[in-house]
Amino acid sequence: MPASDHELEHAGSQLAEQLLAAGHTLATAESCTGGWVAKVLTDKAGSSAYVVGGLVTYSNDAKQALLGVTDASLANHGAVSEPVVREMVAGALATTGANLAVAVSGVAGPGGGSELKPVGTVWFAWGSSVAATEAVVQYFSGDRDQVRRQAVLFALQGVSGFLGKA
Repeated sequence: MPASDHELEHAGSQLAEQLLAAGHTLATAESCTGGWVAKVLTDKAGSSAYVVGGLVTYSNDAKQALLGVTDASLANHGAVSEPVVREMVAGALATTGANLAVAVSGVAGPGGGSELKPVGTVWFAWGSSVAATEAVVQYFSGDRDQVRRQAVLFALQGVSGFLGKA
C-alpha cells in the first residue's frame, strides 16, 4: 500500500522532533527516491537545524564521485546492495559533516529489475559512523510512485527507530 502525503508528513515531523531533541544533524544520500527523503524533512520551516544536506546520486558515477562508493562494491554487488548503501552512508557523513546519515538505493521500476533484484527491491542504510551503520533490504509492490513513497516512509521510520535505540 502506498504511503500517503499525510503519512510521509507525519513520519518526517516525528523524525524532525527526534533529531532536534537529540541534537543530531542528518544528511541524505538518495538514489531511487531522488531526494524525496530530504524533501519531506525540509518541508518544515527551521529544518536547517537538523538537516545538513542531501545528495541525489542516481548514477553509479555520482555515487563514486560524490560519496566515495568503490568500483569493487559496484562491480561485485551492484548499486542496489548492502555494501553500496553502507558506503553511501559513510560518504554522506564525510561529505557533509552531519552526525547521522541515511542512504537509499533501489529498483523503483517499471523496468530495471532482474530475477535477483526485482522491481520494488530497495536497500537502506542509516548510521552515525561506519561501525554504527545498519542496513536492511525491503521489497515493495506497486508502480514507480508507490514503490518510491513506501521507500521514503521506510527510510524516515528506519532512522527514527535507529535514534530510538540510541
